[in-house]
Amino acid sequence: MTDVRFLVRDDGVATLELSGTGPRPQAVSLVGRRARAEGRLSGRGRTWRASIALQAARWGGPELPLPTGEYAIAIEPGEATDADPPGAPVPITLLGTLRASWDGAHVRIGPPVNPAYDSGEGQESLERRYAAGGGELENAVFFESFYGRNASCNPLAIDRELARRAPAVTRYWSVVDLSVSVPEGAVPVVEGSPQWWRARGASRLLVINDWMRRRFARRPGQVVLQTWHGTPVKRLALHRPGFDPRRALAVIRESRRWNVLLAQNPYAAGILRKAYAFLRRPIWVEGYPRNDILVTDDGSATREALGIAPDARVLLYAPTWRDDREEIVDFLDPAALAEQTGAVVLVRGHSRTLQPGRDAVGARVIDVTGFPDTSRLLTAVDALITDYSSVMFDFSVTGKPMYFLVPDMEHYRGELRGFYFDLGDSVPGPVVRTQAELVSALRDPDPAAYADRYERWRRTFNARDDGSAAERVVARILDQGFVRGPE
Repeated sequence: MTDVRFLVRDDGVATLELSGTGPRPQAVSLVGRRARAEGRLSGRGRTWRASIALQAARWGGPELPLPTGEYAIAIEPGEATDADPPGAPVPITLLGTLRASWDGAHVRIGPPVNPAYDSGEGQESLERRYAAGGGELENAVFFESFYGRNASCNPLAIDRELARRAPAVTRYWSVVDLSVSVPEGAVPVVEGSPQWWRARGASRLLVINDWMRRRFARRPGQVVLQTWHGTPVKRLALHRPGFDPRRALAVIRESRRWNVLLAQNPYAAGILRKAYAFLRRPIWVEGYPRNDILVTDDGSATREALGIAPDARVLLYAPTWRDDREEIVDFLDPAALAEQTGAVVLVRGHSRTLQPGRDAVGARVIDVTGFPDTSRLLTAVDALITDYSSVMFDFSVTGKPMYFLVPDMEHYRGELRGFYFDLGDSVPGPVVRTQAELVSALRDPDPAAYADRYERWRRTFNARDDGSAAERVVARILDQGFVRGPE
């Protein structure tokens, strides 16, 4: 039997330690859906020990605590030993940067929030304190992107420009756990923690790109800037198929929390205003700050971080999520596509599939679902393969080829969501139904066939994506006094 315990090393790193009797194993590791940590082994006599730091570095970034989730302990036996199963369960243990437990089958990693606050009673207490809070607002911004799963999208670009223009402003980032890398100089606050509730209530400005979760009680003078996260292709909010009064009430209640809405283009502004009943309040049509990098960055640093040669052909497969499934769609075999085209294939699941899914594997296949920022990926690829994702409106800033793999178009259009326009007549690239058709289009591209359509598309959707959107948005934030800038 192998002994299991958790501890914090002298350097502050949360660690899982295993020890057993007999010759030591060949290797010990902790294996999750999207992260893995290797153990350091010691001992050569009758006992052995493995120390696994509960942290990982990806994409050339810093060592950060492991993401929340379930992990298996993998013990590879040595030549003269069996792999003894790990021993008795270990209850939830707070380890500074995370919390961990062992139930006899899996290690469970969670955010560093006291379990007392996870209960309904604990959160209700924090919510009541938040709602009753007073005092002056702090000259700070509370950022949240995709429910705290990463620090990305329009909020990230606004953060970077705000840090440049008004470095004295405090920048809080809402994160699901401390595996989320936040921008330099920003303060991560873990959702549901006392610090999270305090920062959310004390910040003068909240910058978000999706619905606000949990209770919201606006303080006098507090402003919410909703950047949203894409020009709509699929119907959303009040425009979704089928009338549901509870959904309609939730949509209206949510949109009333926002003071200002950001839109990429006039087309998106019109849809978002109606879909969210965002009436008699300002919509800023300034282009998307997240797309500035598509004008200013050549992608070489991102290729290097991904381990991709400068001269390699790179394809990005980035489908949207489906309302009827948790994980990324399986309409494309990335390993086969890499072999058929000779390209490196990047696979990017929607942020909603980040926790339920597993990384795709294969020769010249890189799963980048966990990569912190989609915009950086777009700078590094030669072509995009998508379906109904709004990433099409971002990638078109680059002018590079796009391909639309839509084997479930009728189901998606008729039963799941529906569209605001006919994809087949509008998108600036081939619409294909099978992987074979996709490979054929990739092998024999005909850019001239879509040149006029691509030009019209960019005039309609990318007129303000000129590399200066973040600068314009932050200028408006400072001019309107949402936060105090430099004197």
